[in-house]
This record gives sequence, C-alpha cells and structure tokens, in this order.
Amino acid sequence: AVPEGQKKCHLCGGTSFRSIGDGKTCEIFEYVPGYLKRIVLTRETVACRCGGCVLTAPAPERWAEKTRYASSFVAHLVVSKCLAVTPHYRLEQAFARTGVPVARSTINDLFRRAGQKLEPLRSPLFEVIRKDFLVHADETTFKMTKQTSKSFIWAFIGQSLTGYRFDLTRSGDVPIDVLGDSVGAILCDDYRGYDPLVRKGMRRRCGCLAHARRHFFDAGDVPEAKEALSLVAGMYRVEHEAERRGIVGTAEHLELRRTCARPLFVRLLLLAREVRRMHGPKTLLGRAARYTWRNQLALGRFLRDTRIPLDNNRAENAMRLVALGRKNFLFVHSEEAGKELALLYSLVVSCTRVGVNPVEYLADVLDRIDKTADDNLAALLPDRWKPPPKPAPTIDFDA
Repeated sequence: AVPEGQKKCHLCGGTSFRSIGDGKTCEIFEYVPGYLKRIVLTRETVACRCGGCVLTAPAPERWAEKTRYASSFVAHLVVSKCLAVTPHYRLEQAFARTGVPVARSTINDLFRRAGQKLEPLRSPLFEVIRKDFLVHADETTFKMTKQTSKSFIWAFIGQSLTGYRFDLTRSGDVPIDVLGDSVGAILCDDYRGYDPLVRKGMRRRCGCLAHARRHFFDAGDVPEAKEALSLVAGMYRVEHEAERRGIVGTAEHLELRRTCARPLFVRLLLLAREVRRMHGPKTLLGRAARYTWRNQLALGRFLRDTRIPLDNNRAENAMRLVALGRKNFLFVHSEEAGKELALLYSLVVSCTRVGVNPVEYLADVLDRIDKTADDNLAALLPDRWKPPPKPAPTIDFDA
C-alpha cells in the first residue's frame, strides 16, 4: 500500500486519493532448499487371548527389498548422476548438508539396484528404435577399471527414444546386434565400424555435413576453406527457409533442396576434387577435401529424402552427457555396471526428449515394473508412459 505520508498531490495539495485498477505487480524469486521427508510407519502387533498366536501388520510395499529409501529418492539419485552429471561423492556431501548422512557405498548400491530393476526395459526400448526409419549413431570411449583397453558407449537415437549401449569393443558387431535386419537409414560419421551393417543392405548410410564442415574449419583462414564453409552455410540456410515456410518433410521441401541445395553441394564436391589434387593427404586442407570427396555419396543422401537431415548433431549432443560423465565420475568398475549406467542414461535422456519429468517417471516405473507383465513393458517406456492418476480431493461435509 502507498504510505499515508506520501498521499499528497504535488499539484493541488489534496490528500484524498482513490485506487486505480489492480495496482502494479512485481515478482521476487526466493530459494527454498530441498528437503528429504522421513516417514515413520508403525505396524500393529496383536496377540490372541489364548496366548498361542501373535500377528503383525504386513510391511508396506517397496520398490526393492530391505531398503528404507523410497523410489523417489532413488530416482533423484539417478537423475542427479545421469542428467546433472553429479558424481556420488558430491551427492554424499549434499545429503550431509541437508542433515541426512547417506554413505557413498549406499548411493552406489541404490544406483546399481535401480539399473538392475529396470533391465527388462532395455529390449523394448531398442526394439522401438529398430522400427524407426532414421537412426543417428555415434560412439565414444569410457574407462572400465577391470579392463586395460578402452571400453565404449554407443548411442543410437531414434525418432523419440535414445538408446545407449555399453560394450567392450568398437567393432561393427555392435551396430549389427543393435539394429539387426531393420530397414531404413543410419546417419553417422565415416567410421568404418558401421560398414558391416551397411553391407547387409538393409540400412543406407548417410553422412554428416557438420563433420565435413569441421574439417574445413580446422584447415584455418585460407580461401578454399572459407569457400567450403560458405557453401555449407548456404545449404543450412535452405533448411532454415523450409522451417520458415512450414514445409519441412513435404514435397515442396524436397524440391527446395533440389533447386537450391543441390547446386551448392555440387560446387562443394568440385572444390573438394580440386583441393585434393593440390594438397597432400597429411595437410589439414587436403584431409578436409578427401573426407568430403570420399563420403560424397553418403553426404548427398539428404538431397533424395527429406527425412534425412544434413548432420548427425543429434547423436553428437547425446554423447556430450557421456563425455561430461567421463570427466566427472571417471569410470565404471565392471561391464555389468557399465551396462546399467547405459540403460539409465537411455531412460533419462529419452524422458527429456519427450517432455517427461525423469524423476517422476523413474519413481513411478520402479514401483510398477514388478507388477507389469512382459508383454506390457513397452507401455512403461518414456514415450508411452502415463503418470498415475492423482487421488480425488476429499470433501469434509461436516466442516
């Protein structure tokens, strides 16, 4: 309210004022620290008057046996590590600051038990990805303490779900095992490990213009590199124009690519052919030109199908979480732990893609998965999951 002492008109000197409208509003954001709720349940014990029978009320249902930590607590742990990339020792310190000391070994155990509990969702998740026409793919290293050589985490991104796969090898057997005989296209870099899958003839290989552009960018401030970057930028402007017109994925979009993007792509190939003749294979510019020329068929797939984007940035972005995790919590101890981490990555990242709160999702699925038949497990995937209905509010008619 306006203080009474300020209610004086500077024109007439009057003190009689009236309110105008609802007033002017402002917002102030305060920080309320998160908290943990401790619920104490007392189970009644009764005895028969004959003295020969003693009964105790059944224990409440829990997501796992012999644990006092609810599924919502475990969901918070999983999201903190897989999405916020917080290592367990920092979570231990955060819980201690809230007045609830949780040992790091307990956090490790809860995290692994969550991965083991959700293991039945792995097969349905990758089955959905296999059915998608376009799959983005990428891979990166991840350290495992029980193996001297490098381990790998692969990412396979479908239309709505993202699947991570932990494996001890980078061989071409992994894409074949994941995608099998599925039909469509796979968008990846020029790593030869995807060749066995392509040779099966079921999926066409599509190239990434962002990789080609990156090679020319690394070549430095030279005229040939500048021209190549300008041509790639022109092709991206065609995509932006399609988005502006609202014709993405239509026949008009394909015609726009053929009339505007194709000449730019042809000029890029001619430039690459000329540069590779003039520069050696070990120079940065020569390497960039050879990458583009060698992968011209895969790079030009987008000119024939509007379902194929220009780059593999979706997979690149999916691997950033893994790279951050590799830097923050460094390693996994075993192959089983790596597979559990990859599965939890898959569920959490898929939740963010489809607009689902990952904490609510994991808390609900951890409670429901044991009660769900194998044939209905696909309904628990992030793109099909429905939050449980909230109980109707009770009305006290005697109040």
